[in-house]
Amino acid sequence: MDNCLKCNEDQWTDERRDKCIQRETEYLSFHDYLGSILMGISLCLCATATLIYLIFYRHRKTCIVRANNLVLSYILLFSLTVSFLSSLLFIGRPRNVTCLVRQVTFGVIFATALSTIIGKTITVIIAFSATKPGSKLAKWMKTQITYRIVLLLTNGQVVICLFWLICSPPFPDTDTKSKTGQIILLCNEGSVVAFYIMIGYIGILAIVSFLLAYYARRLPDSFNESQLITFSMLVFCSVWVSFIPAYINTKGRSVVAVEVFAILTSNAGLLGFIFFPKCYIILIRPQLNNKENLMRKTKI
Repeated sequence: MDNCLKCNEDQWTDERRDKCIQRETEYLSFHDYLGSILMGISLCLCATATLIYLIFYRHRKTCIVRANNLVLSYILLFSLTVSFLSSLLFIGRPRNVTCLVRQVTFGVIFATALSTIIGKTITVIIAFSATKPGSKLAKWMKTQITYRIVLLLTNGQVVICLFWLICSPPFPDTDTKSKTGQIILLCNEGSVVAFYIMIGYIGILAIVSFLLAYYARRLPDSFNESQLITFSMLVFCSVWVSFIPAYINTKGRSVVAVEVFAILTSNAGLLGFIFFPKCYIILIRPQLNNKENLMRKTKI
């Protein structure tokens, strides 16, 4: 009592309060059951996206693959594949490099995927509207307007992330106050404002994508996949609306697990709703994969 000594930040007192002991470190590790499960799911979804890409490439000359801009489908599949892999950056001991690139990679890849979906939906709207007599949108069919839109929207997120990295980049940090006797290893986001601006930009792209898809959902089936995009964006928005309160109210490795789960779930929703129905027709019902059948569905 006369000689009270304070333990270091990486230490904690024992039950008798007569010596300092080393704190246990906590972070989402690849060796933990939770980290192993998330890693396994990430790799399986990555393999699934790669398999779908190979299916689309092999059947690239068929009607259902060509109906909705093949190049944008490739870009979207590539973005989803990289996004599944980028979730692995959140697992493991926080280090300078992983802290610096993981949120930026997540933000840019998500913006690319959502921008591509917006481009695909705009392609549908232009393609259908251009068939109407006297339509002024016919001239846009010969331009590269959708690719410019994808590039412009993606660059918006790139600018936000560059501003974030230059002004206040993320860095490895520790938390000794959230849990007694434990030291939590984490990535400090640097500028919380920049982080939420990045998330907000993704939210804006998701809302725009949903509204465009909802508008185009009643167009003929031979032209579009807008109904599939509408359902996928409902799942996407639901996941991220649930993510924000969960992210704010959790501590320790659960924070990272929540974000990884949100990334995997939302990407899986996009992959499943947009591409699985097409793969079903390509592999299981190839007799439906022809121009006559698509035109017949349009007339109905």
